[in-house]
Amino acid sequence: MFGKSMELGGKRDFMGAFMFYVVYLMVLVGVSTVAVHFLGQAGIIEKAGGFFEGGETYQLIGSFFVLWLGGMMLHKRGTTNDFVSIAIVAVGIYLAWTSGVMLGLVPIALLTTMGK
Repeated sequence: MFGKSMELGGKRDFMGAFMFYVVYLMVLVGVSTVAVHFLGQAGIIEKAGGFFEGGETYQLIGSFFVLWLGGMMLHKRGTTNDFVSIAIVAVGIYLAWTSGVMLGLVPIALLTTMGK
């Protein structure tokens, strides 16, 4: 069901980029919620709030997720030497760190609409 949406190397239209955004947002919510739960049970972190509240721990995990996703996309597409693609990923990481992870995933999703 999500196989085509989770593919990192392909070029998409706008609707495909939107589905990419939705799928990876769901993955991020699940991964970060489970990670924060286990970190809280282990006593590593205190109260973290919720994902949509934008707690510091969720923001940190989400920013690393955007960095990982953008880097994997650049590597898979072979555009690690393209300045525009690297700048788009950097903007996504900056937005994820300062404004929120939901906004930081937008440039990464739009990067999927660009050709090689």
